[in-house]
Amino acid sequence: CTTIIESGIDVPTANTIVIDRADRFGLAQLHQLRGRVGRSHHRAYAYLLAPPQASMTKDAVKRLEAISQHEDLGVGFALASHDLEIRGAGELLGDEQSGQIQEVGFTLYSQLLERAVRDLKAGREPAPEAELDTGVEVDLRVPALLPADYLPDVHTRLVQYKRISSAASDAELEELQVEMIDRFGLLPEAARNLFRVAALKLRAAALGIRKLEASAGGGIVHFGAQPSVDPARLVQLVQQAPQTYRLDSQQRLHFSGDLAEAQARFEAVEALLKTLE
Repeated sequence: CTTIIESGIDVPTANTIVIDRADRFGLAQLHQLRGRVGRSHHRAYAYLLAPPQASMTKDAVKRLEAISQHEDLGVGFALASHDLEIRGAGELLGDEQSGQIQEVGFTLYSQLLERAVRDLKAGREPAPEAELDTGVEVDLRVPALLPADYLPDVHTRLVQYKRISSAASDAELEELQVEMIDRFGLLPEAARNLFRVAALKLRAAALGIRKLEASAGGGIVHFGAQPSVDPARLVQLVQQAPQTYRLDSQQRLHFSGDLAEAQARFEAVEALLKTLE
C-alpha cells in the first residue's frame, strides 16, 4: 500500500479499485488508494471490503465511516481532522508530556514552554512561576482603536490589531499604515492614535518600562525590575525640573503638566522617552 502511494502508480485505463480488508488500512491510505482511479471523465468505483462490524475495532469502524462520508473534491483536510480525532493528538499535548494543559490553556502553555526553552538556551534556570511578560501597557486616556465604521468586518479588525501589536519596529508600523490606507482609506484619528501608541510601546519596551500612564494633569512611568535607563540621567532630569518630574520610588517617575489635549499627551510622553533614551 505504501509503495503504491509513494511511487504514484496510476493506471489511466482502470476505473475500479478493490481494497480487501479495508479495516486494516489507515484513513490517509484509504483516501490515497481510492484516488488511484477515476482521474478522467469516466465514473470510477472504489470497493472497500471489510469483515462484519462486530469483528472490527472501534477505530476501524470510525475510519470506514469517515471515508464513506467524504466523497467530494477537497476532502483531504476533513479526513485529516477525522484522523487526528480518531488517533488523538499524541503525547505532545497529552497529560504525560504536558500535564494538565487544559487547566492553563494552550496559548499560555505555549508561552511558558517558549520562555523555559529560551532560559535553557541562555544557560539560566527556568522559572515557570515567574510573571509572564505581557508587554508594555500604555494608557493615555485617548481613543486608540480601529473604528467599526472604518473596518466593518470583525475578523479583519482582529487581524489588523494582531499585526499592529506584533510589529517589531517603527518601519513595520509605517508599512502597516501605508497598507491600511491603501486598502481601507485614510486613517481616522482613533486609528492614528493606535499606531502612535504602538510606537510608544516599542520605545518603552527598549527602556525596560512596564507601564506608561498619562491624563490631563500629568502621568506616571512605571519601570520594570531591570530598566535600561541611566540612573544618573534620571536623577539629573528630576533635579533640572523638580516642578515637572518627581521620583516616587525606584520604579515610578511622576510628571506633571497641562496635558488636556491628546496631542499634548503624546508629545510629552514622546519627549520624555527621548530624554531617557
